[in-house]
Amino acid sequence: MEFSLALSLSLNFLSLALIIYAYKRKTNGATNLPPGSLGWPFIGETLEFLYEKSEKFVNDRMRNYSPNIFKTNILGEKTAVICGPAGNKFLFLNEQKLVTAWRLHSMQKLFRSYQAATATSPISDSREAETKIVRSPGFLKPEALVQYLGKMDLITQHHLQMYWVGKEEVKVYPLAKKFTLTLASCFFLGLDIPERVAKLVNKFDDITFGQHSVPLNLPGTAFYRASKAARAIRKELELIIKEKKAAMSIGAEMQDILSHMIMFSDPTGRLMPETEIADKIMGLLVAGYSAVATALTFLMKYVGERPDVYEKILSEQSEIIASKKSGELLEWDDMQRMKYSWNAACEGMRLTPPLQGTFREAITDITYAGFTIPKGWKIYWTVSTTNKNPEYFPDPEKFDPLRYEGNGPTPFTYVPFGGGPRMCPGKEYARLAILTFLHNVVKKFKWKVVFPNEKIIGHMTPTPARGLPIHLRPH
Repeated sequence: MEFSLALSLSLNFLSLALIIYAYKRKTNGATNLPPGSLGWPFIGETLEFLYEKSEKFVNDRMRNYSPNIFKTNILGEKTAVICGPAGNKFLFLNEQKLVTAWRLHSMQKLFRSYQAATATSPISDSREAETKIVRSPGFLKPEALVQYLGKMDLITQHHLQMYWVGKEEVKVYPLAKKFTLTLASCFFLGLDIPERVAKLVNKFDDITFGQHSVPLNLPGTAFYRASKAARAIRKELELIIKEKKAAMSIGAEMQDILSHMIMFSDPTGRLMPETEIADKIMGLLVAGYSAVATALTFLMKYVGERPDVYEKILSEQSEIIASKKSGELLEWDDMQRMKYSWNAACEGMRLTPPLQGTFREAITDITYAGFTIPKGWKIYWTVSTTNKNPEYFPDPEKFDPLRYEGNGPTPFTYVPFGGGPRMCPGKEYARLAILTFLHNVVKKFKWKVVFPNEKIIGHMTPTPARGLPIHLRPH
């Protein structure tokens, strides 16, 4: 009995050892691959990628293997991580030439239209359709956003009056998410009552965390919660789409992205199905609320810890307030005067990036830094290779908005919105939302962070563990 058990264990161990040896031989057999480790069979280095700080994951490997490029295995995908400003430039300039956008399997399953990219219908290519819908009508260009700025200002004032005024202490992060989801619902969906979607903020949170997880749809997992939340949000969005169609049928004027999606057709005249519209809108809402809320939250943290920075922002905003009549809303020219305020926001995004990075796929064999990235491999681009590198940002842990004065950082070292053809189309929308909020909150309050050393969790989506409570002192 004991002999049989020992023999069984020995054979199992030998089998596992042979599998690991064969796996490593197979994966390392290609010629001139980047240095690095593909980790364990099947799981690779997924756990380290998901649960270590992004900076640690990347910088440890840059130090151990190469400052330019290294290989890893993330969620079952052989991946090259291209590093530094030269790597950023290389990727941005070779979009659709050598690389194309790619999304994690968890994202593909949550946002079902992403999986449809292999279907035969032209409209089912999610990336192409999104690009045409969001970029071509110019919804997110300055000339379109300027028409929305007054409404953005009113929504911000209403939010502060409802949730901040009269309070001695508030938690910034949950309120920032409610605010940015309200803004996104109004802008993308054209809702007169944007709180209808904003009340689903907890479900949007589940998707935000679940889209960067192992896609195991088992009770208790982040992906299971995200899948459940996605179904609930789709159901609400499909109702909104039907209502929007009914309003459009009787001649109601619509100037929002949802209305354009409803009218969008492929070259054969086929309209987009409601389920696909709901899926794409859900993706836009997730992108439109989460990153902006994170940027706002940590801007409030860093400014609250630096009275000198607060005073400079207040001085800049006071000049704008003094130049306007009572009740007059913010205009485009006002936003261009908020230079120091935007520098502070940029520095907040450098220290705590709302987006750690994105994936690409090699559409041909690529030679970079003397190494070969085989066709079909994934390429991970991340801000973590430059944001806290003292070569580009001296005293990198210091919050210093003056870094962005004059010519600013070295090109391709500060790229919070990406670059090239795939630069985030919502960059200008995010800038206006952040500055509008900062203008209004500084006008009403001074604040102090309750827990300066509050733990940050959720490394793919940085989250203050206690929600960033602050003490408010009204002017």
